[in-house]
Amino acid sequence: MNKILELREKRAKSWEAAKAFLDTKRGTDGIVSAEDTATYEKMEADVVALGKEIDRLEKQEALDRELSKPLNTPLTGKPIFQGMESKSGRASAEYQKAFWNAMRTRSGEGLDPVIKNALQIGTDTEGGYLVPDEFERTLIEALDEENIFRKLANVISTASGDRKIPVVASKGTASWIDEEGAIPESDDSFGQVSIGAYKLGTMIKVSEELLNDSVFNLENYIAKEFARRIGNKEEDAFFIGDGSGKPTGILAATGGAQIGVTAASATAISIDEVLDLFYSLKSPYRNKAVFVMNDATIKAIRKLKDGQGQYIWQPSLQAGTPDTILNRPVYTSAYAPTIAASAKSIVFGDFGYYWVADRQGRVFKRLNELYAATGQVGFVATQRVDGKLILPEAIKVLQQKA
Repeated sequence: MNKILELREKRAKSWEAAKAFLDTKRGTDGIVSAEDTATYEKMEADVVALGKEIDRLEKQEALDRELSKPLNTPLTGKPIFQGMESKSGRASAEYQKAFWNAMRTRSGEGLDPVIKNALQIGTDTEGGYLVPDEFERTLIEALDEENIFRKLANVISTASGDRKIPVVASKGTASWIDEEGAIPESDDSFGQVSIGAYKLGTMIKVSEELLNDSVFNLENYIAKEFARRIGNKEEDAFFIGDGSGKPTGILAATGGAQIGVTAASATAISIDEVLDLFYSLKSPYRNKAVFVMNDATIKAIRKLKDGQGQYIWQPSLQAGTPDTILNRPVYTSAYAPTIAASAKSIVFGDFGYYWVADRQGRVFKRLNELYAATGQVGFVATQRVDGKLILPEAIKVLQQKA
């Protein structure tokens, strides 16, 4: 049996055992003793640990598949045949080779005219070089691994200037009309949401010895490190950014999601409040809606039952699919607030209405002199991005009592 499937089944059985234990240990007043609570929490921790192990194995399996792909056989020349795709500009093999040669070589030194000419197609106005198209897609894939928002949101690319997005502010209605009566006017009203670009950057330092080592995969290192740093900062802004020098987060006081439910407690959540949040979202949005919350909030939700006595959190048995709450997918993020007074602890809605706008072209610059005394070379990586919730009613949040 597949190891991942075996662990998923084991996780499901462990969860059923934990639920059964909790049900049998509840007193007539619905309270579980401290000793039994400790036992249950250990059982629940095993479920969480199995989930994390499944995630690790799935990522390892994906990496193994990538590394097990057959290598190209030696070729004496570049194969050319009719209909073969030819790439130009920043996607061309010529530009990619010149780009990474420039990253490994001191600026202006060791670059022959052919390489310099090839880099002209990607010269940035501030002195850097635009990342090759193929490598740019690698960065986006790496960001997806770090950032759940890019999986759920609507990601677009903009070339320059603000992107104006038309939004219907209010809709017209029909009316009952008497015979020969005039038909009243009822127009839709339209507004606009503007998405710009905020600059996000990071610096990476590499020793000259490591940089000159042909075994060192510079492309892979920069892609992963850039993804980790940018992904973390992006996710933070997409959740709680205030729109000042950064994107407007989904939990922002102004421009963020609407409050669907205010919990009666500052430190707990009830099943009725989760159901109220679920139905506070209009039915058309619920079709594609997902739950997003912190791991600590998931732990509190696991103990809740619906009106039929069924636990509302259910583990996934199929690889690549998330766990569910009320039959809707649930995702976790470290940047979602934990349960606390006034915290917006649960987000539920169609994240396709949150738009992430990437300004086309990420830029790398090589810094030769800044760290020369320590035998290091710096790389500055920047990108411009913005994010906004286009339609606030498409996402609702549960806010804890103040």
